[in-house]
Amino acid sequence: MENDWDIAMDSLSKITVYSNSNNEPVTITGDADDLKCIGVGTDAAVFQSLNAPTFAFKKYAKDKIAKVKVEANVYQVLGNSHFFSTCFASYDEYLVLSYEEGKTLFDCVLQGIHIPEKVIHDVEDAREYVRKKGLNPRDIHLKNILLQNGGAKILDVSEYILPGNDFRWEHLKKGYEQYYHLIDGNSVPFWLVETIRKWYNQRNKYSSSYEEFIKSIENFLYKK
Repeated sequence: MENDWDIAMDSLSKITVYSNSNNEPVTITGDADDLKCIGVGTDAAVFQSLNAPTFAFKKYAKDKIAKVKVEANVYQVLGNSHFFSTCFASYDEYLVLSYEEGKTLFDCVLQGIHIPEKVIHDVEDAREYVRKKGLNPRDIHLKNILLQNGGAKILDVSEYILPGNDFRWEHLKKGYEQYYHLIDGNSVPFWLVETIRKWYNQRNKYSSSYEEFIKSIENFLYKK
């Protein structure tokens, strides 16, 4: 029996995704006129097919395809929740997910789109839901949260089987509470957001706490 998303299979086979070092976004090669890239991460890229627009296809880099089954299993454990996408199927290199409307919080910051407090509360509720399912909510950051209908939709659940707390969400929440009012409604330059992102990913090399990281950002901005 043919699935509604099978029409995109041939086009997906023309696309190759490669991972990069230093936690940098993947590189995409190949081309298909009916596919639109709607998201890029460090392990995978996400595409929407013009012929099957209700689905999103998350294709992993060649050296990261072990994560396909991992993420599919996480979605199965999570079950039906309005906080997360629906996973319809998994293949060797990609997942078939529900296409979700909305802008990432990363894009909201760049474009000066207001991020309401409900987003923060939704993520907190989603994290509690994940814990009740016996999983560990990790890797929650600006590019993994969509602003959808005034609330939050969380993308990328692949790390929920890993142990430990990466504190990404805790730091993001604290930053929202302490500093978001300073930029609310104003677009932030891409170069600045990218600089902060890269510094944060390397923070363990240069600072030992959230407070030290924030201080380094403040010193940088003061000098500018």
